[in-house]
Amino acid sequence: MAASPSRIPRAQAVPPGAYELSEFFAPQRTSSVQLPDPEPFLRNITIGVLEVFAGVREVDQLVRWLTEDAYRALVTRANLAARARSARGVAAIRPVYSLLSVHRSSPADGVIEAVVVVQGAARARSVAIRLEGLDGRWRATSLAIL
Repeated sequence: MAASPSRIPRAQAVPPGAYELSEFFAPQRTSSVQLPDPEPFLRNITIGVLEVFAGVREVDQLVRWLTEDAYRALVTRANLAARARSARGVAAIRPVYSLLSVHRSSPADGVIEAVVVVQGAARARSVAIRLEGLDGRWRATSLAIL
């Protein structure tokens, strides 16, 4: 009696060398040589994230620059900032920041880890960002404001 298709182990059902559907449609890594200079991207994403926290930019405007995990973390932090402003009765005001420096390193091909130092009205802040080359463009996989 032949085994029914449901009883064939998954490893035997896929021909050797064939891609799983999720591997084919998942974001594909891109080499650093195929990607543009990350400095303008780092500057833009930093200002965008600071404006989201200030409440003058919607977090949805940054979704194309972020991976899903980084986007979820940013949404959570933006909601907390909005509730804090609401509790204090403070209106959202566009922040004025000047970018002091961008320090970056590349621990692997297609990966940039950077710290962007910005000066606000009251104090200087650092924004740590990890970029990865995915699908032919830079995307932020991790963000932290220090």
